Amino acid sequence: MKGFRIGFGYDVHQLAEGEELWLGGILVPHSKGAVGHSDADVVLHVICDAVLGAANMRDIGYHFPDTDPAYKGVDSKILLRDTMKLARSKGFELGNVDVTLALQTPKVKPYIERMCEAIAQAASVDVSRISVKATTTEKLGFVGTEKGVKAYAVVLLEVL
Repeated sequence: MKGFRIGFGYDVHQLAEGEELWLGGILVPHSKGAVGHSDADVVLHVICDAVLGAANMRDIGYHFPDTDPAYKGVDSKILLRDTMKLARSKGFELGNVDVTLALQTPKVKPYIERMCEAIAQAASVDVSRISVKATTTEKLGFVGTEKGVKAYAVVLLEVL
């Protein structure tokens, strides 16, 4: 059956001094970074969850559990690459990705093009299929007080 499947992803990571800030597969210079078992790349994690959801294959924690030492500090581009392998093994191909990143600081506009390129490369698709947008929360909530970062993603999978 040919057709389309839509998936949605949401993720949150705490920000802390002394951690690196990986977003969309690139290292963004900042005084705080995201805390997590892997590299804590919130952008790549939401894409993985959205792809897995659209393919009805559970979530990122099911396939890459934070209790598994093999994933300690892992580059999330590897997780996205492996997620795409899982989806393709079930007959799906990535149509497009749309991500919204919520982060008070730093401003990420200068990094978005590089993020899109890194995501496209990890997913083995053309960069024209990748959209990343960023917003602040106008200093409201845990994002606005710089205690955390969150992201949302929607993906369209094509059924081959």
